[in-house]
Amino acid sequence: MKTDLRLHGGHRQILGMALPIAGSLLVPQLNFITNNIFLGGLGQRELALAGITGVYYLLFAALGQGLHSGVQSLLSRRAGEDRISSIGTLYRQGLWLSALLGLAGALLTVAVAPALLRWAMADAADAATAAHFLQIRIWGLPLLYAYQAQSALLVGTNRSHLLVIGTAIETLCNIVLDYALIYGHFGLPALGFDGAAVASVLAEGLGLVVAVSVVRWCGLRAWLRQHAQVTTRLSWHGDDGVAAILRQSGPLILQFSASLAGWEYFYVLVEHQGHLALAVSNAMRNIFGVVGCLSWAFASVANTMVSNLVGQGRHSQVMALTLRLANWNLLLSGVLCLLLNVAPETILSVYGQGDAFVTAATPVLRVVTVAMLLMAVTVVWMNAVTGTGNTRVNLYTELVAISAYCIHVWVVLETWHLPIVWGWAGEWLYWIILLVPSYFYMRSGRWISRTAPESSS
Repeated sequence: MKTDLRLHGGHRQILGMALPIAGSLLVPQLNFITNNIFLGGLGQRELALAGITGVYYLLFAALGQGLHSGVQSLLSRRAGEDRISSIGTLYRQGLWLSALLGLAGALLTVAVAPALLRWAMADAADAATAAHFLQIRIWGLPLLYAYQAQSALLVGTNRSHLLVIGTAIETLCNIVLDYALIYGHFGLPALGFDGAAVASVLAEGLGLVVAVSVVRWCGLRAWLRQHAQVTTRLSWHGDDGVAAILRQSGPLILQFSASLAGWEYFYVLVEHQGHLALAVSNAMRNIFGVVGCLSWAFASVANTMVSNLVGQGRHSQVMALTLRLANWNLLLSGVLCLLLNVAPETILSVYGQGDAFVTAATPVLRVVTVAMLLMAVTVVWMNAVTGTGNTRVNLYTELVAISAYCIHVWVVLETWHLPIVWGWAGEWLYWIILLVPSYFYMRSGRWISRTAPESSS
């Protein structure tokens, strides 16, 4: 197995990394859609509640995403610096933090979710149903965090093509268990709405087992033992210890959490408009997630490649690389958005909710596709900033953007009582506010002096 992990950022290498990551992200999104199709068979209420519970879980998943995006950036930086001995240390410290954070998130949800949902939701029966679901679903969180740690290791060491294996098996398992546990097939009990929660936790457990097996099967674990200093204890000090990870990941954790908290706030306001509006928004979340797989894949590549180039000291090539990534992302996302707008009725009819649902959802879909094009460009520039190591820029920008977004949705939904399409238009405002500072920060070149000390350490 080669030990030179330095990247060059050419078109072929970009697509060779991005497309497997997109595939690995697409599989669970298809799983979410399948979940919602099955739950939609129970009724519009269940499809609507899946939106509230789904975004709540994504909020905690974002904590792990922030942690492991930081770890991935550090792994890529060490790969670019050719400091192979540091990779194993960072990986192990990330695993420790994943375990602690996942357990804390699960316990917090069990303790506070029922009271929080009773306070936030207009319907007490809906709040009770959602809370019971989450008290089951949240135990998949520690498993998800450990899975994200394996993914960060594979991407950070340029093995993104192996991600698809674990996610494909996990999703297939989830689809089968959803069918069995929601409706009561194959001799299993019919758990209804809660069946989706049980199925997802079991599937995440299987996904983690497969991901760990892939890391071992491809020889990466043995390679780490051979070339890296692999510690088994939680270590605070050093540039590969917990403190270094938290400096890099802490702002990202807060950024991603703020973003998903804003989305949960939006869904709570939509819930006040009734089950139809909430069901439509849940479908939009699914579509956003599927098309967004490409965007977040290129974002992950931007993080990895920029970190790697900075580690090599090739700062002059970073801007050209980022433009290349943004152009590819916009082109491919544009094709998908165009296809969505050609026959929206056909796509929306798969939820089986009738003509009123399709009529209400079609204009929202038009607005969402424009937002996805803005997102395609924005996430690349934001993750280029992450790759330089200055994650505080992203955090400050996120706080401004999410504040403006929350004000927008409050005014249009709660004050003016406009249709939800105007609430979804807040995505345009959100992504534009995120794009501008990220682009100008990278263009300013101020990040070069910040990366110089670490690249020479």
